[in-house]
Amino acid sequence: MALLSVSQIHTFYGSIEALRGVDIEVNEGEIVTLIGANGAGKSTLLMTVCGSPRAARGRIKFDGADITALPTCDIIRRGIAHAPEGRRIFPRMTVLENLQMGATAVGNASLDDELKNAFAMFPILRERQSQRGGTLSGGEQQMLAIARALMARPRLLLLDEPSLGLAPMVVKHIFQVIRDINRERRMTIFLVEQNAYHALKLAHRGYVMVNGRITLQGSGRELLDNKEVRAAYLEGGH
Repeated sequence: MALLSVSQIHTFYGSIEALRGVDIEVNEGEIVTLIGANGAGKSTLLMTVCGSPRAARGRIKFDGADITALPTCDIIRRGIAHAPEGRRIFPRMTVLENLQMGATAVGNASLDDELKNAFAMFPILRERQSQRGGTLSGGEQQMLAIARALMARPRLLLLDEPSLGLAPMVVKHIFQVIRDINRERRMTIFLVEQNAYHALKLAHRGYVMVNGRITLQGSGRELLDNKEVRAAYLEGGH
């Protein structure tokens, strides 16, 4: 059974239909990626899973339970964490305070253990823990956003454009961390990413979204080898 099941989801911004009957499944232990052009609806799908915006039609199930109409706070408590596009850390809070905020949904019982995990994963955050989030580099802020989401000990991690605007070496490190989280912690990951090559190379399975609809799906390798995907998202296959 799928850990996350999205069935015939329609989402609107006012009169504009952003998602048009989307069907996606993410099985436990998988990395599943969603690729597509800017404005395709990828970020909207992740936000809809978290309840904001609310799906107008369709059903979202997590671990077999219908979460479509639940408040966002209840969705997070059930085990879904979201590292949004643009990082959205708290710029005036320190790195440590940002991480502590990530744990508020599940309480402080395992706070020390999760802080150790975060600092082991991203050692630079230990060095910067008393520094305000807004003074970090872009790559450090992305590390903080991922670590903050993991502080909630989620079963499903939603990552939205984690490589956006980062230097190639930082991108390589971020994708290695995603792979390690999946392998070592058995974390299920739903990844939205414009860097189609890295995303599909990393993912077990992938989906392609065009104008709010899923147009292709398959294993990461199948989509990497697909002529349409290569032409549209992999620089013409070069």
